[in-house]
Amino acid sequence: MNKEFYQSVKDELFNSILPYWEKHSRDTVNKGFFGEIDNDNNYNTACSRSIVMTSRFLWTYSAVARLTKDAKYLEMADFAYDVIINKYFDKKHNGVYWSVFPNGKPDVEKKQIYGEAFCCYGLSEYAAAIKELREGEVSPCGSSKESPIPSAGSDATRNARCAENQCESISEQAMNHALDIFALLEKYARDYDDGGYVEARAKNWKVTKDMILSPKDMNCPKSMNTNLHVMEAYTNLYRTLPVVFPDAKPIRAEVGESLKELVEVTVKYILQSNAHLGMFFDMNWKLLADEISYGHDIEASWLLWEAACELEDEELKTSIRDTVIKVADVALNEGFDHENGCMENFLKENGTVRDRRRVWWNQAEAINGFYNAWEMTGEEKYEKACEQTWAWIQNHQKDKVNGEWWAELDESGTPILSEAKGGNWKTSYHNGRTCMEVLRRSNNF
Repeated sequence: MNKEFYQSVKDELFNSILPYWEKHSRDTVNKGFFGEIDNDNNYNTACSRSIVMTSRFLWTYSAVARLTKDAKYLEMADFAYDVIINKYFDKKHNGVYWSVFPNGKPDVEKKQIYGEAFCCYGLSEYAAAIKELREGEVSPCGSSKESPIPSAGSDATRNARCAENQCESISEQAMNHALDIFALLEKYARDYDDGGYVEARAKNWKVTKDMILSPKDMNCPKSMNTNLHVMEAYTNLYRTLPVVFPDAKPIRAEVGESLKELVEVTVKYILQSNAHLGMFFDMNWKLLADEISYGHDIEASWLLWEAACELEDEELKTSIRDTVIKVADVALNEGFDHENGCMENFLKENGTVRDRRRVWWNQAEAINGFYNAWEMTGEEKYEKACEQTWAWIQNHQKDKVNGEWWAELDESGTPILSEAKGGNWKTSYHNGRTCMEVLRRSNNF
């Protein structure tokens, strides 16, 4: 990659993506984030707000604060954390609501595992950011101390409070909330017989028939998407736990065991023989649809490798290395528009229906996946795909008038204005993470 590429990525993150969301996403009247922002940056103040959106903002601004060592980004993260603590936590049944109304009253109360995972993801990153940038080695009591180590098998928050004075630092509080969610998922969502995690539970964590993630998805017991993002959350939890609890070896080992099994489940059951990920499954991993999502394929390729690398499991890395590269290669060969330099959306109905929309997150994850494949192999085709995709983003996906990226473009590159600029599904997470991944890996921040 040339220096112009890295400088462009840096400019996009710090001068475009982050300032846009800081300016437009927050509802300071109702204390939350707008559930919908249109392409003229008008806000839908009545729309309910999802835990996914709020957690993604929490993760993004915590991650960039850690990357840059600049605490100014924690102001946005603090806002998101306060919203989660005060509006999303289910104080009766534990876990977090899927969505709330602007006034903070619960909207959808069921425990959608995808949302729980994203909350864990954001909380763990925030905990590490607070520890590194604000707290250091000093406890809120005013003296250095060793933090009590939580246990995932009980109320982690309660166990980690200072025994004598009942104090708890913000980083400990946030990490304990993340561990509490981990414990809930292990108890209620994990399938110990056939592997992986179910789609949803009722508000009281009992079995429910209402499993569907979104109107675009199937009402099924298990999905690639949910399991992929549980893996992502557990990777981050495993990585950040020692920052807040340096001696938390037992609980970290629990997280590591769950993470390793999920990597293996993904490769064994979710990944199909054609090197694409299956989308929807029954409890026994029988495939229920023939849809191929190119964006998820390329995203999974690098998230699988990230998980194995964080675990520092050389045997696991060796066993999945060729698979990771093959998934990226097939995504490049079958899902990438080489003429225009962008990732297409999906293929379904036995290959008879091809969706050529250029969706913002597909482009972002294409950068991540192809950059990772390029690092792993040194092959020029992956480097070229990164450069082409970035050029597409800068020339077409980016809204040069009202800011940020268009959610979707048609095959000709024309924005699809019916898709919101921001809100419950579109935040700073995909494109912000892409920029951070490139800058972190290249040491260009």
